Amino acid sequence: MDFPRLQLSILATMLLIADMVFFDIHMLSTLLLAVITTLCLIWQLSWILPYTFLFPKEVKTSTEFNVDNQLSIITSNVLTPNRNAEALIQLVNEHKPDVLVTLESDQWWQDKLKVLEAEMPYSIKCPLDNLYGMHVYSRLPLGEQQVCYLVEKDVPSIHATLTLRTTDHIRMHFLHPAPPSPTENIESAQRDAELVIVARSVADSDQPVIVTGDLNDVAWSATTRLFRKISGLLDPRVGRGAFNTFHADYSFMRWPLDHLFHSQHFTLQHIQRLPSIGSDHFPLLTRLSFTPSQSTQQQGIDGGGSEHEWAKDISAEQNVNKHDVPKPGEAQ
Repeated sequence: MDFPRLQLSILATMLLIADMVFFDIHMLSTLLLAVITTLCLIWQLSWILPYTFLFPKEVKTSTEFNVDNQLSIITSNVLTPNRNAEALIQLVNEHKPDVLVTLESDQWWQDKLKVLEAEMPYSIKCPLDNLYGMHVYSRLPLGEQQVCYLVEKDVPSIHATLTLRTTDHIRMHFLHPAPPSPTENIESAQRDAELVIVARSVADSDQPVIVTGDLNDVAWSATTRLFRKISGLLDPRVGRGAFNTFHADYSFMRWPLDHLFHSQHFTLQHIQRLPSIGSDHFPLLTRLSFTPSQSTQQQGIDGGGSEHEWAKDISAEQNVNKHDVPKPGEAQ
């Protein structure tokens, strides 16, 4: 029920208006209904308001225009049966990201995206036909590359070190955990565990970190908040908008499932939901500036002891721990 908070807020607002218009506001039952509806609306808004312009920005807007310090990333769940590769290629040619990460990409997508390798010669490829294939294409060098299966044997994640034009090294994690689903995982335990494991692995790192992918979880959920509290990573959408990327075909049923989180070493140039490529997800474009001098001026949400215990319990249930996650760029 974390997913439909925006829709529930809209319905609560409509119900509150209907209370005032169609019922006698002097009746106790009408007032009681209005109070209950208002409380429900306030509760839902408390979760989603951070992803509106009404909330302070968590990540500062960049004033750094040196292209050597910039890093742009397109994150795109392409939907395996989708065969409109040309639409994604056109977006890449138009926006010229430094990094493209594709989710649900199989061998067919790998063959079609090969044309990008002339300008994006660094790549990590994991083509699968089970809806969990993953590819990374980059204009910038990728080192210490690893494809891992942290929780489920057929659900990969990619971990690498990216070298900026300034020669600074960025620790990159690309994720696509399995969603809770009647046909896959009845509960969200596997998804939650992968998020928590990665969060715990980066929590103590002083290295610049970026985590991006389709996390199959909404930005305002308890699990995503736990990920942010444990990892210490920032969300550039806070104070700017939700940037709902799923479902591309149903405007009323859209949620922010595709994410990019980063350490305090970065400020934001631009974030944008890109046009549809025929998938059920919109691609997400994020442009960051590497500005470590401003790291002390930005702070995410802090987690207490109870959150850390919850995170340990989630990891323990899946018999994995933070040491299972590669730490590219750090001494092993």
